[in-house]
Parts: sequence; C-alpha cells; structure tokens
Amino acid sequence: MDLNQLIASALPNFGCTLVDCERVSGANLLRILIDKDGGVTVDDCALVSNHLIRLFEVEGVSYDRLEVSSPGLDRPLITHEDYERFKGELVNVQTNLPINGRKNFKGILEGLNAEQEVVISIENDQQISIDLREIRRTKLVPKI
Repeated sequence: MDLNQLIASALPNFGCTLVDCERVSGANLLRILIDKDGGVTVDDCALVSNHLIRLFEVEGVSYDRLEVSSPGLDRPLITHEDYERFKGELVNVQTNLPINGRKNFKGILEGLNAEQEVVISIENDQQISIDLREIRRTKLVPKI
C-alpha cells in the first residue's frame, strides 16, 4: 500500500479525508492536508497526527517531522472530485508549460470536460481548457 492510500484509509475514522500528502525530502518532512465537512479544527489535526505517528511506526514509514493541517482558504485542488466539487469558485491555475505565452490563469472553475481538461472562464468571458497533466497547481482564491 502506498503512503497516500495508507493515510487515506486511516482518516474516515476521524470524519476526515486526505487532500494532499507531500514529502519534503531535504527536511524529511511529511506534510499532510486533511479536510472534513464543516472544516478542520486544531483538535482534529492533533487527533489525526497522534494516530498517524502510531500507524507510521507500525508500518515502518520513515520521516523526521510530521505536519497535519487543514488545506486553508487557498485549498489546493488535486482530484477529479475536487474539480467537480468546487465548480463556480474562483481559482488560480499554474501550468507546467506556457499556454498562449502564460503559465498563470485566474478565473471561475467550470469543471472538467469529457477530455479530462480543466475548464475555467477567464477575462473577457473567454474559456480556456487545460489538460490535467499540464497543470502544476490549482488553488482556490480565498473569499475575504
């Protein structure tokens, strides 16, 4: 079982889902973002962290530091479900390579099309479709 599957399988016990898991190699840090309906509290993070410490010991997962937190207001969108769940929200999309001379796009998320491309409405009522494989990062723009 890979690390993401291991973590994801442990989270339903706490009413949480895995948003992202990042291993920062230079610091041997595991950074885990969790979410749940109604939002994640500090207590949720502490409970999940304590559970994962014990689980990682049993499973032999190597790390020096563990960070468990909520995804924050600028939540990253990772899965197909994320792109469907947050339709209609304002997002920042960063691509791996330039598209029409740009790598950064800000617009309203329209969702995924049949070709598994992320569709966003950008300035001047234009729509752009970006292949999921070409997206480096997508984040929600916080509502302040």
